[in-house]
Amino acid sequence: MTIYDRFGVRSRINAAGLLTRLGGSLMPAEVLDAMRQAAASFVDLAELQAAASTVIARHTGAEAGLVTSGAAAGLTLGAAACLAGLDTGRMDRLPETDDLPNEIVMCRTHRTSYDHAIRAAGARIREVGFNDRATGAGVRDVEVWELEAAITPRVVAVAYMATPESQPPLAEVTAMAHRHRLPVLVDAAAQLPPAENLRRFIADGADLAVFSGGKAIRGPQGTGILCGRRDLVASAALQQLDMDVRPETWRPPDLYRRQETLRGIPHHGIGRGFKVGKEEIVGLLVALERFATLDHAAEQARQEALLLAIRNRLADSPHIRARLLPAAETGRDPLLELRVDETALGLSAFALSLGLQQGEPPVHLGERNAAQGVLIVNPVGLREGDAETIATRLRSALHGKHPGGTRTA
Repeated sequence: MTIYDRFGVRSRINAAGLLTRLGGSLMPAEVLDAMRQAAASFVDLAELQAAASTVIARHTGAEAGLVTSGAAAGLTLGAAACLAGLDTGRMDRLPETDDLPNEIVMCRTHRTSYDHAIRAAGARIREVGFNDRATGAGVRDVEVWELEAAITPRVVAVAYMATPESQPPLAEVTAMAHRHRLPVLVDAAAQLPPAENLRRFIADGADLAVFSGGKAIRGPQGTGILCGRRDLVASAALQQLDMDVRPETWRPPDLYRRQETLRGIPHHGIGRGFKVGKEEIVGLLVALERFATLDHAAEQARQEALLLAIRNRLADSPHIRARLLPAAETGRDPLLELRVDETALGLSAFALSLGLQQGEPPVHLGERNAAQGVLIVNPVGLREGDAETIATRLRSALHGKHPGGTRTA
């Protein structure tokens, strides 16, 4: 009996990718062991975060870093740092910012539901540009001059959602922002792999960058990384940590030591609800060190072999066409594309996916393109034996033994 059996929860096969709703990633044994060791002692959390800053800086090329309670929390803390800087009075006021500079400029094509995390700090997003290229109504994306034209004395930062297709180029955005002495906050939560992206955004001039710690890095699910300029990371840390301290005995680590600019010690900040446990901080650091030294090419080759095994098992199955998308083509993890002949099967891709989820064990496939009749097998979360189970379950469904759900015809 597993711990999940004890609480009446089913373990699932995750071929949908490393998603928060499915528990993030599976942590390696060395990460779990580090967390157990961390749980056995008391430490000063500010000192531990200062040590984490050194490790994060080494692997990202940033001046400093902070372990956050997920990437969304990193966005809120990053926005709070841009709003307050090292002004303790402003820290204590957040998210009340109506009479303060509080606007963060952002391309309309970069807007997602995750920018709610930026607004939670008290920022107001000043949207720039049109969706012409995204909607097919034109060929142009947002251009740097449009961002620059939106800058007023009320603007405190520029936010940038990083994807392989993001425009304008980040380096051009940061160069423009820095001419106006404005920081750039980059949401790179899902931009690993490739591993080179750990350094790419800071190298392109980002003042703050956010990564998920519980996905490709394979740290604890509820962790993230905020890295960048030392003063901004210090501001974020001061707004996250337990600040119920006595001025007479508070001796902050060097990361937070900015006595020449701090008018006093801030109280609990807007990020206090985003606290991170000592076990999670240590787990994330060990996972990050492992990720930085991992042979990613060998790992992707192993994943491609799993996908080829599934594709070969489906070769004689009706109503589906399986196509391998190697890592060289995707630029990240390899994928197996399953194009479903919904009419011949009498089952939509969504219904097929739902049936797999309702079977035993539940199997989850990627549904991003299911409206076009395409499901995706993502291998990054597969365990020993999972590929065989996925192939068996798919064959059963395609040969008329549907594993749950309702046929459309």
